[in-house]
Amino acid sequence: MQRPSRRLALIAALASTALALTACTGDQAEPGEPPSGEVDSNATLTVGLVLEPTNLDIRRTDGSALEQILIDNIYEGLVTRSGNEIVERLASSYEISEDALTYTFTLREGVTFHDGDELEASDVVASFEEVRSDEGLHSHSDFAGVESIEAPDEQTVVITLSEPNVNFLFALTGRAGLVFQEGDRTDLKTAENGTGPFTLSRWSQGSSITFQRYEDYWDGPAGVAEVVFDYITDATARINSALDGSVDVLVRVDPNLAPQLGDSGDFEIVQAGTTSTGTLAFNNARAPLTDERVREALRLAIDHDAIVEALGAGQTLFGPIPELDPGYEDLSEVAPHDPDRAAQLLADAGQENLELTLTIANHYSTTIPRLLVSDLAKVGVTLDVNVVEFATWLEDVYTNKDYDLSFVEHTEARDFVNFANPNYYFLYDNPEVQDLYAEALRQSDLDAAAALLARAARIVSEDHAADWLFTVTSVNAVRPGVIDFPDALTNARLDLRDVTVLAG
Repeated sequence: MQRPSRRLALIAALASTALALTACTGDQAEPGEPPSGEVDSNATLTVGLVLEPTNLDIRRTDGSALEQILIDNIYEGLVTRSGNEIVERLASSYEISEDALTYTFTLREGVTFHDGDELEASDVVASFEEVRSDEGLHSHSDFAGVESIEAPDEQTVVITLSEPNVNFLFALTGRAGLVFQEGDRTDLKTAENGTGPFTLSRWSQGSSITFQRYEDYWDGPAGVAEVVFDYITDATARINSALDGSVDVLVRVDPNLAPQLGDSGDFEIVQAGTTSTGTLAFNNARAPLTDERVREALRLAIDHDAIVEALGAGQTLFGPIPELDPGYEDLSEVAPHDPDRAAQLLADAGQENLELTLTIANHYSTTIPRLLVSDLAKVGVTLDVNVVEFATWLEDVYTNKDYDLSFVEHTEARDFVNFANPNYYFLYDNPEVQDLYAEALRQSDLDAAAALLARAARIVSEDHAADWLFTVTSVNAVRPGVIDFPDALTNARLDLRDVTVLAG
């Protein structure tokens, strides 16, 4: 197989994640050394998460909660991500032509959907053709440059692009690349028919989602018989659920509460870098946010260091590209904390007594709106906080674009396209940025693409199209008897097929 060269690889060198393992107290193995014992093949793994999906249709429903649990567990693509590397999944191998226009995938043999039907090349073609043709699909734009999708035989799929796209293989690791059965009539909002190592067992809406091991999985049965995702939004309740033994793993522990679990002697605390950015979105099409001076003033008024310190984990960020993505540049000089300058800009714009509303989903820490209200009040801005259910946020902010300011964590890697899309909910429209992004995609060399993205990102930051408060550090708590739980980018993906639980 011809592997993608350095130019098409994921940025493992640029994006190495610093994992820090902190051992909890008590008689336990050293950090990084798994405890010994017999594996319980009939074990149930219970994972505590925060944000529950509104429905399970990953093709048409937005939100990272779907990708986090469904990709690699229920649905699979030809390729997937392992940390910062692209690896084969339903494809046993792939080749990329020298001109970076033709991608040839060889399918694995013995893959079946959960209804028992075998995976065929025609299923892949049908899945991808729907992405290419249906503008209603979340991932439609990822196939904008696809010229043809063909199956020359039952085990081969050939995709031809009209021009090089440095992000195409990466896009196939996400929603765009998921493979569904041709002609399947499963109601994907409440059911599934994937090829992954687990099947959907039940969904107790408002409480939990349960997966059951798929015994006929092409790579052998998963290490646990059942996975239960418990959805608990309150930070203190999540800690209590771990302390009382209700969960085996907590993903996204409040860093300020994590010592309670570490000190209990029952958990290891694992920290990992992410590509998730805590973004303060500005509605660039709504006055007075149409005035660049107002947007800049809001950014200058906010103390990013204080927010990260209060949250207990994370890194400050001042541009649209996080450190683990290509094109990252430290842009802290663009919007340093300067309340005096902020107040002057507001005065120059005739907005000394500005009142704005912040729309934020109720699963986020109250620390964030509290600090934003305080910082903006110091420069004469009254910030009203509208706390809503995430489904309401999706409807009001994301879909209808009816908001002034909004906070959300953008978890997906390589999502700079959001600022090159004038119809995205930021409503930021800069043709130069759009041209630079398009040129970056046409590159076959990742370093060249990254340089173009960096130029575009600087323009976006200097336009003050939004404020990027921090990059998330994911803090997870894992019981020592849980082996091989993912330890990187867990806010975006939880591939659980290799996880095992020790008996007792």
